[in-house]
Amino acid sequence: MNISLEKLTDWQGWLELLLPYGLKLVGAIAIFVIGRWIVRFVVRFLKKMLGRASTDETVVHFLGVVANIILMAFVIIAALGQLGVQTTAAAAIIGGAALALGLSLQGQISSVASGVLLIFFKPISKGHFVELAGKMGTVERIDIVSTVLLTTNNQEITIPNSQVWSNPITNYSIRPIRRMDLTVSISYDDDIDKAKQILLDIIAADERVLAEPVAAVVVNAMGESSIDLLFRPWFNTGDFWGGYWDMVETIKKRFDEENITIPFPQRDVHFYGSPPAASGGQPPAN
Repeated sequence: MNISLEKLTDWQGWLELLLPYGLKLVGAIAIFVIGRWIVRFVVRFLKKMLGRASTDETVVHFLGVVANIILMAFVIIAALGQLGVQTTAAAAIIGGAALALGLSLQGQISSVASGVLLIFFKPISKGHFVELAGKMGTVERIDIVSTVLLTTNNQEITIPNSQVWSNPITNYSIRPIRRMDLTVSISYDDDIDKAKQILLDIIAADERVLAEPVAAVVVNAMGESSIDLLFRPWFNTGDFWGGYWDMVETIKKRFDEENITIPFPQRDVHFYGSPPAASGGQPPAN
Protein backbone atom coordinates (compact mmCIF):
# COMPACT_ATOMS: atom_id res chain seq x y z
CA MET A 1 0.00 0.00 0.00
CA ASN A 2 1.47 3.35 -1.08
CA ILE A 3 1.21 6.13 1.49
CA SER A 4 2.02 9.70 0.46
CA LEU A 5 3.73 11.95 2.96
CA GLU A 6 1.19 14.67 2.31
CA LYS A 7 -1.53 12.56 3.86
CA LEU A 8 0.38 12.40 7.11
CA THR A 9 0.45 16.18 7.55
CA ASP A 10 -3.22 16.73 8.37
CA TRP A 11 -5.92 14.94 10.37
CA GLN A 12 -7.98 14.09 7.30
CA GLY A 13 -5.04 12.17 5.93
CA TRP A 14 -4.68 10.23 9.16
CA LEU A 15 -8.42 9.53 9.21
CA GLU A 16 -8.33 8.28 5.63
CA LEU A 17 -5.37 6.09 6.47
CA LEU A 18 -6.66 4.60 9.73
CA LEU A 19 -10.36 4.28 8.92
CA PRO A 20 -10.07 0.97 6.98
CA TYR A 21 -8.01 -0.58 9.78
CA GLY A 22 -10.38 0.76 12.42
CA LEU A 23 -13.37 -0.76 10.66
CA LYS A 24 -11.54 -4.08 10.41
CA LEU A 25 -10.67 -3.94 14.10
CA VAL A 26 -14.28 -3.15 15.06
CA GLY A 27 -15.46 -6.01 12.87
CA ALA A 28 -12.96 -8.43 14.46
CA ILE A 29 -14.05 -7.40 17.96
CA ALA A 30 -17.71 -7.82 16.97
CA ILE A 31 -17.00 -11.29 15.56
CA PHE A 32 -15.18 -12.28 18.74
CA VAL A 33 -17.84 -10.95 21.12
CA ILE A 34 -20.82 -12.33 19.18
CA GLY A 35 -18.98 -15.58 18.49
CA ARG A 36 -18.17 -16.00 22.17
CA TRP A 37 -21.83 -15.44 23.06
CA ILE A 38 -22.91 -18.03 20.47
CA VAL A 39 -20.32 -20.54 21.77
CA ARG A 40 -21.61 -20.14 25.32
CA PHE A 41 -25.18 -20.65 24.12
CA VAL A 42 -24.22 -23.77 22.14
CA VAL A 43 -22.24 -25.24 25.06
CA ARG A 44 -25.12 -24.61 27.50
CA PHE A 45 -27.54 -26.18 25.03
CA LEU A 46 -25.24 -29.21 24.62
CA LYS A 47 -24.96 -29.67 28.39
CA LYS A 48 -28.73 -29.36 28.76
CA MET A 49 -29.37 -32.01 26.11
CA LEU A 50 -26.81 -34.37 27.63
CA GLY A 51 -28.38 -33.83 31.06
CA ARG A 52 -31.80 -34.76 29.69
CA ALA A 53 -30.23 -37.94 28.30
CA SER A 54 -29.12 -38.85 31.87
CA THR A 55 -25.46 -38.56 30.89
CA ASP A 56 -22.97 -38.70 33.78
CA GLU A 57 -22.22 -35.23 35.18
CA THR A 58 -18.48 -35.68 34.71
CA VAL A 59 -18.92 -36.60 31.03
CA VAL A 60 -21.21 -33.58 30.52
CA HIS A 61 -18.58 -31.27 32.03
CA PHE A 62 -15.77 -32.78 29.94
CA LEU A 63 -17.67 -32.56 26.63
CA GLY A 64 -18.67 -29.00 27.45
CA VAL A 65 -15.03 -27.99 27.93
CA VAL A 66 -13.94 -29.72 24.71
CA ALA A 67 -16.77 -28.14 22.70
CA ASN A 68 -15.91 -24.69 24.12
CA ILE A 69 -12.24 -25.02 23.13
CA ILE A 70 -12.99 -26.19 19.58
CA LEU A 71 -15.67 -23.58 18.89
CA MET A 72 -13.61 -20.73 20.35
CA ALA A 73 -10.72 -21.74 18.07
CA PHE A 74 -13.00 -21.19 15.06
CA VAL A 75 -14.15 -17.83 16.45
CA ILE A 76 -10.56 -16.65 16.95
CA ILE A 77 -9.58 -17.70 13.39
CA ALA A 78 -12.62 -15.86 12.00
CA ALA A 79 -11.69 -12.71 13.94
CA LEU A 80 -8.12 -12.88 12.67
CA GLY A 81 -9.43 -13.30 9.12
CA GLN A 82 -11.44 -10.09 9.52
CA LEU A 83 -8.21 -8.30 10.46
CA GLY A 84 -6.68 -9.44 7.22
CA VAL A 85 -4.61 -12.30 8.61
CA GLN A 86 -4.56 -15.27 6.26
CA THR A 87 -6.59 -18.00 7.99
CA THR A 88 -4.38 -20.77 6.61
CA ALA A 89 -1.35 -19.02 8.06
CA ALA A 90 -3.19 -18.48 11.33
CA ALA A 91 -4.10 -22.16 11.47
CA ALA A 92 -0.46 -23.08 10.82
CA ILE A 93 0.70 -20.71 13.55
CA ILE A 94 -1.85 -22.11 16.00
CA GLY A 95 -0.83 -25.66 15.07
CA GLY A 96 2.87 -24.89 15.58
CA ALA A 97 2.16 -23.19 18.89
CA ALA A 98 0.07 -26.17 19.98
CA LEU A 99 2.93 -28.55 19.10
CA ALA A 100 5.48 -26.49 21.02
CA LEU A 101 3.11 -26.19 23.96
CA GLY A 102 2.45 -29.93 23.86
CA LEU A 103 6.16 -30.75 24.03
CA SER A 104 6.63 -28.47 27.02
CA LEU A 105 3.55 -29.77 28.83
CA GLN A 106 3.91 -33.52 28.39
CA GLY A 107 2.97 -34.21 32.01
CA GLN A 108 -0.20 -32.15 31.74
CA ILE A 109 -1.10 -33.83 28.44
CA SER A 110 -0.67 -37.19 30.17
CA SER A 111 -3.09 -35.96 32.83
CA VAL A 112 -5.57 -34.90 30.14
CA ALA A 113 -5.38 -38.35 28.51
CA SER A 114 -5.82 -39.98 31.93
CA GLY A 115 -8.77 -37.67 32.61
CA VAL A 116 -10.45 -38.83 29.40
CA LEU A 117 -9.97 -42.47 30.47
CA LEU A 118 -11.34 -41.75 33.95
CA ILE A 119 -14.38 -39.99 32.52
CA PHE A 120 -15.31 -42.66 29.99
CA PHE A 121 -14.37 -45.84 31.90
CA LYS A 122 -15.72 -44.36 35.17
CA PRO A 123 -13.89 -46.35 37.87
CA ILE A 124 -14.89 -43.47 40.16
CA SER A 125 -17.69 -40.91 40.13
CA LYS A 126 -18.65 -37.80 42.05
CA GLY A 127 -19.72 -38.67 45.61
CA HIS A 128 -17.76 -41.94 45.81
CA PHE A 129 -15.50 -42.49 48.82
CA VAL A 130 -12.16 -43.58 47.37
CA GLU A 131 -8.44 -43.94 47.89
CA LEU A 132 -6.36 -42.44 45.06
CA ALA A 133 -2.56 -42.17 44.91
CA GLY A 134 -2.41 -42.82 48.66
CA LYS A 135 -5.04 -40.17 49.51
CA MET A 136 -8.50 -40.98 50.86
CA GLY A 137 -11.66 -38.89 50.52
CA THR A 138 -14.94 -38.26 48.71
CA VAL A 139 -14.74 -37.39 45.00
CA GLU A 140 -15.74 -33.74 44.68
CA ARG A 141 -15.18 -33.45 40.93
CA ILE A 142 -13.18 -34.90 38.05
CA ASP A 143 -11.70 -32.26 35.77
CA ILE A 144 -9.75 -32.78 32.57
CA VAL A 145 -6.36 -32.42 34.28
CA SER A 146 -7.03 -33.31 37.92
CA THR A 147 -9.37 -35.00 40.38
CA VAL A 148 -10.45 -33.23 43.57
CA LEU A 149 -11.09 -35.14 46.80
CA LEU A 150 -12.77 -33.84 49.95
CA THR A 151 -11.32 -35.51 53.04
CA THR A 152 -13.30 -36.48 56.13
CA ASN A 153 -11.89 -33.43 57.95
CA ASN A 154 -13.06 -31.13 55.11
CA GLN A 155 -9.72 -30.61 53.38
CA GLU A 156 -9.57 -30.41 49.59
CA ILE A 157 -6.91 -32.48 47.81
CA THR A 158 -6.15 -32.01 44.11
CA ILE A 159 -4.48 -35.01 42.43
CA PRO A 160 -3.19 -34.98 38.82
CA ASN A 161 -5.17 -37.47 36.74
CA SER A 162 -1.93 -39.10 35.53
CA GLN A 163 -1.23 -40.15 39.14
CA VAL A 164 -4.81 -41.31 39.64
CA TRP A 165 -4.81 -43.53 36.55
CA SER A 166 -1.27 -44.95 37.02
CA ASN A 167 -1.87 -46.06 40.63
CA PRO A 168 -4.30 -48.56 42.15
CA ILE A 169 -7.80 -47.10 42.63
CA THR A 170 -9.75 -48.25 45.70
CA ASN A 171 -13.45 -47.41 45.50
CA TYR A 172 -15.28 -48.01 48.79
CA SER A 173 -18.66 -46.82 47.49
CA ILE A 174 -19.17 -48.58 44.18
CA ARG A 175 -20.47 -51.84 45.72
CA PRO A 176 -23.80 -51.84 47.58
CA ILE A 177 -22.51 -53.86 50.54
CA ARG A 178 -19.22 -53.96 52.43
CA ARG A 179 -17.62 -56.28 54.99
CA MET A 180 -16.10 -55.12 58.25
CA ASP A 181 -12.74 -56.81 58.92
CA LEU A 182 -11.69 -56.48 62.55
CA THR A 183 -9.10 -58.49 64.47
CA VAL A 184 -10.19 -58.99 68.10
CA SER A 185 -7.47 -60.31 70.42
CA ILE A 186 -8.08 -62.21 73.65
CA SER A 187 -5.76 -63.63 76.29
CA TYR A 188 -4.53 -67.23 76.19
CA ASP A 189 -6.25 -67.66 79.57
CA ASP A 190 -9.69 -66.67 78.22
CA ASP A 191 -12.41 -69.04 76.99
CA ILE A 192 -12.40 -68.94 73.19
CA ASP A 193 -15.98 -70.23 72.85
CA LYS A 194 -17.25 -67.64 75.30
CA ALA A 195 -15.49 -64.81 73.44
CA LYS A 196 -16.85 -66.02 70.09
CA GLN A 197 -20.39 -66.20 71.45
CA ILE A 198 -20.15 -62.63 72.78
CA LEU A 199 -19.10 -61.43 69.35
CA LEU A 200 -21.92 -63.36 67.67
CA ASP A 201 -24.42 -61.84 70.14
CA ILE A 202 -23.15 -58.34 69.26
CA ILE A 203 -23.71 -59.09 65.57
CA ALA A 204 -27.20 -60.45 66.18
CA ALA A 205 -28.19 -57.39 68.23
CA ASP A 206 -27.30 -54.86 65.50
CA GLU A 207 -30.08 -54.40 62.93
CA ARG A 208 -27.66 -52.92 60.42
CA VAL A 209 -25.83 -56.22 59.98
CA LEU A 210 -27.02 -58.09 56.87
CA ALA A 211 -28.35 -61.63 57.10
CA GLU A 212 -26.64 -62.45 53.80
CA PRO A 213 -23.73 -62.89 53.34
CA VAL A 214 -23.44 -64.61 56.72
CA ALA A 215 -21.18 -62.91 59.27
CA ALA A 216 -18.11 -64.83 60.43
CA VAL A 217 -16.34 -65.04 63.80
CA VAL A 218 -13.36 -67.40 63.60
CA VAL A 219 -9.99 -68.05 65.24
CA ASN A 220 -7.37 -66.66 62.91
CA ALA A 221 -4.02 -66.97 64.66
CA MET A 222 -2.14 -67.70 67.86
CA GLY A 223 0.01 -64.63 68.30
CA GLU A 224 2.90 -63.92 70.62
CA SER A 225 0.65 -62.41 73.28
CA SER A 226 -2.90 -63.29 72.24
CA ILE A 227 -5.41 -65.45 70.41
CA ASP A 228 -6.61 -63.47 67.43
CA LEU A 229 -10.25 -63.72 66.33
CA LEU A 230 -11.56 -62.42 63.01
CA PHE A 231 -14.81 -60.45 63.32
CA ARG A 232 -16.52 -60.07 59.92
CA PRO A 233 -20.12 -58.76 59.69
CA TRP A 234 -21.57 -57.33 56.45
CA PHE A 235 -23.27 -53.92 56.12
CA ASN A 236 -24.90 -51.82 53.46
CA THR A 237 -22.16 -49.46 52.31
CA GLY A 238 -23.97 -46.43 53.72
CA ASP A 239 -24.14 -48.06 57.18
CA PHE A 240 -20.52 -49.22 57.27
CA TRP A 241 -18.74 -46.53 59.26
CA GLY A 242 -21.52 -46.06 61.80
CA GLY A 243 -21.63 -49.82 62.35
CA TYR A 244 -17.84 -50.05 62.56
CA TRP A 245 -17.48 -47.40 65.26
CA ASP A 246 -20.43 -48.67 67.30
CA MET A 247 -19.23 -52.28 67.23
CA VAL A 248 -15.67 -51.46 68.31
CA GLU A 249 -17.08 -49.64 71.33
CA THR A 250 -19.61 -52.40 72.10
CA ILE A 251 -16.95 -55.14 71.90
CA LYS A 252 -14.77 -53.36 74.46
CA LYS A 253 -17.68 -52.78 76.86
CA ARG A 254 -18.99 -56.37 76.59
CA PHE A 255 -15.53 -57.86 77.08
CA ASP A 256 -15.10 -55.74 80.22
CA GLU A 257 -18.47 -56.94 81.54
CA GLU A 258 -17.65 -60.60 80.83
CA ASN A 259 -14.05 -60.38 82.12
CA ILE A 260 -12.57 -61.16 78.71
CA THR A 261 -9.06 -59.72 78.51
CA ILE A 262 -7.77 -57.74 75.55
CA PRO A 263 -4.04 -58.30 76.17
CA PHE A 264 -1.20 -55.85 75.74
CA PRO A 265 1.84 -57.05 73.79
CA GLN A 266 4.15 -58.77 76.28
CA ARG A 267 7.20 -60.99 76.35
CA ASP A 268 8.47 -63.37 79.04
CA VAL A 269 12.24 -63.19 79.73
CA HIS A 270 13.98 -66.23 81.23
CA PHE A 271 17.48 -66.10 82.80
CA TYR A 272 19.78 -69.10 82.69
CA GLY A 273 23.06 -69.61 84.58
CA SER A 274 24.16 -67.04 87.17
CA PRO A 275 21.40 -64.95 88.79
CA PRO A 276 21.29 -61.27 87.88
CA ALA A 277 23.15 -58.69 89.97
CA ALA A 278 21.32 -57.37 93.03
CA SER A 279 19.90 -53.88 92.72
CA GLY A 280 22.52 -51.26 93.62
CA GLY A 281 25.25 -53.84 94.40
CA GLN A 282 27.91 -55.95 92.81
CA PRO A 283 27.23 -59.38 91.32
CA PRO A 284 27.87 -62.17 93.84
CA ALA A 285 31.33 -63.72 93.84
CA ASN A 286 31.69 -67.22 92.43
